[in-house]
Amino acid sequence: MTEKIAGVAVPDSALAREATEFIREVEPPLLYDHSRRVYFFGSLQGKRLGLKPDAELLYVGAMFHDLGLTEGHRSDQRFELDGADAARRFLASRNVPEIDVRKVWEAIALHTTPEVPYRLEPEVALVTAGVETDVLGFGYGELAKEDIDAVVAAHPRPDFKNRILRAFTDGFKDRPGTTFGTMNADVLEHFVPDFKHTDFVEVIRDSDWPE
Repeated sequence: MTEKIAGVAVPDSALAREATEFIREVEPPLLYDHSRRVYFFGSLQGKRLGLKPDAELLYVGAMFHDLGLTEGHRSDQRFELDGADAARRFLASRNVPEIDVRKVWEAIALHTTPEVPYRLEPEVALVTAGVETDVLGFGYGELAKEDIDAVVAAHPRPDFKNRILRAFTDGFKDRPGTTFGTMNADVLEHFVPDFKHTDFVEVIRDSDWPE
């Protein structure tokens, strides 16, 4: 039976079911519920913006986008790349065409990069749109209250603001250098004592170039 929330259907496919099972098994409920909301909010924002994504690819991108915050799936690179690389392996092992794998990879890798995703394919744009709605509240006022309520009823967000900030902090506090040039440095400056973000101006001034 097709699952539908706020008029948005979850793809009824083996690929989507396997993505759900995998993420439900490895991520804590906080990130699982957040990832599901990202799919629904991204889809709703897509309807508002007139974007028509491949729902299956959007779903996988949404489900995997924060995997790099999860213990056991972290490396020494940016957490966005951990999730993107994991999604690539997941899709490639199921013989998904490379053009579609790339869309999902870019959707995850760029989901914390403002503006750029909206110039790319709908799947890329709408993972970011879903994240921005659920985490930052961007576009919140553009969605119908009954749709928001339906999504949150299915995937609650108790104390979400504080809990997601803790998840971000835990997810990359051990690799602070990877936050250079990203908004993630703001998280560490708030919650990790003595952290100081790498200053872009200082990098230029202190480079090996004589002038």
